Amino acid sequence: MPDAPPAPLRYAIAGCGVIGKKRAAALRPGQLRYACDVDVARAQTLAASAPDCLCIADWSPALADPTVDACIVATINGALAPLTLAAVEAGKHVLVEKPGALNAGQLRTIAAAAARTGAKVRIGYNHRFHPALQQARELVAQGALGPLMFLRGRYGHGGRKGYDREWRADPRLSGGGELIDQGVHLIDLAGWFLGEFARVEGHATTSYWDMPVDDNAFLSLRTGQGQTAWLHVSCTEWKNLFSLEIYGRDAKIAIDGLGGSYGLERCTFYKMLPQMGPPETKVWEYPATDDSWRRELAAFEDDLRLDRAPTPGLTEATRTLEIVESIYRQSGYPVNTASLHQLAP
Repeated sequence: MPDAPPAPLRYAIAGCGVIGKKRAAALRPGQLRYACDVDVARAQTLAASAPDCLCIADWSPALADPTVDACIVATINGALAPLTLAAVEAGKHVLVEKPGALNAGQLRTIAAAAARTGAKVRIGYNHRFHPALQQARELVAQGALGPLMFLRGRYGHGGRKGYDREWRADPRLSGGGELIDQGVHLIDLAGWFLGEFARVEGHATTSYWDMPVDDNAFLSLRTGQGQTAWLHVSCTEWKNLFSLEIYGRDAKIAIDGLGGSYGLERCTFYKMLPQMGPPETKVWEYPATDDSWRRELAAFEDDLRLDRAPTPGLTEATRTLEIVESIYRQSGYPVNTASLHQLAP
């Protein structure tokens, strides 16, 4: 007889806002055991949407429950690392929303704890799981572009009224501005395609919003082989935009849109012909609902089932935040250096 399928994992979620709801929606019925939020009404709403889910305002009962296999942490940036550390120290595996912490040092603390307890930690860079990015990754892996030369990325939104008074504008809670918010997605994707960056240059600036953190950042990242990632992230992009272009010696890929307000998600492959001139072109379009959250959760569960290291995990996320911190220092912005050693969830 074939082996029975493994029992579904049971989860606790901390943070029941917009992202927490997206994470919960990716779970199958019966998987969510606890919904935790300091805003009890939000936790109650999420718990009510899942059968047999308990609403809690304190993270401790979920971590003490032996039926909970893994945790999802989807809070504001300042709470990500303390809650993740507490879960890891309790031996729970964690899928934590990007950037995972306020600074790279906090991620190193979590990594040390995970090494002691054996807990696995995946960082929620869901953009890797958008179908256009998956298609691009497959083309690159097939060698369809030839040797990669450089990458160009732009990502931005226009904020909203009062944006400069929200938690993202408070460096104590956010760790910084647009660079640590959407910019980390671009840095993560750039590293996914090009690899480790040996040289980090650029600057962040506050051009429009009345806040002590950046609203635009411009990066030039170079690998040891000289490949460049040229990135611009902005919250003064009055029409929401996502654009990532990957250039090889033989072809290029253009990824545009993420669905919703960012426009139709599309991957376009341009193949250079021997005579050059207009390229051979193929287009994939993805008008369906964003499925990246479910795909990322499936990858996390495969990490646990196969006993493999999550990618992106703490190593990749730490390097991403090191790049963020380097740009902030080059630009004169203070780096949030809050330590986890004296913090409790």
